[in-house]
Amino acid sequence: MSSHLLDESANGVYIISATPFTDDGELDLESADRLVDFYIEQGVSGVTLLGMMGEAQKLSPAESESFVGRMLKRIDGELPLIVGVSNAGLDNLACLSKLSMDKGAAGVMVAPLAGLGTEQKVYDYFGQVFEALGPDIPVCYQDYPFATRTEVSVPLFQRMVGAFDQLVMLKHEECPGLSKLSAVRNASDVGMRRVSILCGNGGLYLPQELARGADGAMTGFAYPEMLVEVVALYQAGETDRAEDVFDAYLPLVRHEQQPGFGLALRKEVLHRRGVITSAKVRAPGPSLNSTDSDELTRLISRVERNVEALRSR
Repeated sequence: MSSHLLDESANGVYIISATPFTDDGELDLESADRLVDFYIEQGVSGVTLLGMMGEAQKLSPAESESFVGRMLKRIDGELPLIVGVSNAGLDNLACLSKLSMDKGAAGVMVAPLAGLGTEQKVYDYFGQVFEALGPDIPVCYQDYPFATRTEVSVPLFQRMVGAFDQLVMLKHEECPGLSKLSAVRNASDVGMRRVSILCGNGGLYLPQELARGADGAMTGFAYPEMLVEVVALYQAGETDRAEDVFDAYLPLVRHEQQPGFGLALRKEVLHRRGVITSAKVRAPGPSLNSTDSDELTRLISRVERNVEALRSR
């Protein structure tokens, strides 16, 4: 078990890690080592593997185990690591969860099954999940209706917080969802247990989410140093400076958020930064053509000028 067990106090930036592959589509564990080193160098608070942008659904169980084990070995207890374990099969979900925790993970992230239909079905499903995991595995609820087609209201989420002590974090990724974030946070002011809220969506709404009470970000933007700086500045009360930094990177944040294509852009940037050997997205998945590549080059150049101008003020 990890000495960094996830709890309600989690904050900062838990970077969603890419899953690196070779040009032939094989899992690239040497690049995994560099990813860990890179994320630590950029000052993240934690790492999350096998999220929806981590191509988890494209890995075999053996590959998932190998990747989790390699990342945990490289991290060597320096940071907490969360493993995405969402799976249509409850036995598979529980198996990867327990294996990950035994190797040193801090907790797991679970999204609801697609199209559960009613809130009672969502509640009942998570009751089964928590029973299968047992009381000692901390859980982050991934709220991403765009992908799961399953929505959870604030009253239902608070009902689950009240019923399941191991539910310690909300990965807030509903869009639009700022009012929901405020409602979840405000509920803790009237007696509900406070849970950590980290936000996704590539960081696209991060300044507003921090203003609404989020504790940080859990997303995978290819410049994690921006996320780290924005969260740190905001928590230090330097809100205008935080938004200035965010605005400097905004063209790439926006560009990376293209549904169905953003992962290819993110991996290409990580490749250009020397972090991963190949920008390969495992099939079926997108790749950049020459026009896409030239467009990205121009955007990166503009962002670098934005950042340089900001630093020189």
